[in-house]
Amino acid sequence: MSEQDFRTNRALLPAQIRAGRGLLDWSRTRLAKESGVSLRALVELESGQTARPQSRTLMALTDALTAAGVEFIPANGGGPGVRLTREAALREAMAIIKRD
Repeated sequence: MSEQDFRTNRALLPAQIRAGRGLLDWSRTRLAKESGVSLRALVELESGQTARPQSRTLMALTDALTAAGVEFIPANGGGPGVRLTREAALREAMAIIKRD
């Protein structure tokens, strides 16, 4: 996500970050490592303790989740959300098939 895109759509909710992690089955530690954001900052952001997170922190988290296959969905009649990209969903399905 570019900085301009991010400035236009600042509504990254803590629930979207948690949901994105959940879709990827990532721990907070993994997301912190992948994004370069401190674990403490991530915990505070996800729990709503940070009233005004820095744009670069939100961009780093968004970029890490997006690179791993999470797509952020804007509030277009419903609430904002997340989903896996088609490619990420196919990778997940193939991994499940290989386990069985």
